[in-house]
Amino acid sequence: MSYTTINKCANDPELLDRITAACAQEDAVEPISAASNMRWQIAGESDVEAAYASALAAGNEHPGADESVITDGMILSKVQTFLPSP
Repeated sequence: MSYTTINKCANDPELLDRITAACAQEDAVEPISAASNMRWQIAGESDVEAAYASALAAGNEHPGADESVITDGMILSKVQTFLPSP
């Protein structure tokens, strides 16, 4: 696990957009705020960080937008874990 990779992942605007979409789909009161609040937790998850690091090492310039790197299912499961209950 690399803090550099976690930082790049947490600050990836394309991944943040996907997390925001998942928050909206899960009926977060303020999806943009919810996604912003959980992006570091999601980026720090071992499976997300490993997939992101592998994609970077393979030369993928947009791992946060690539659904074959971080799947919608991965994002959804993290959002459901970290989204506060209403």
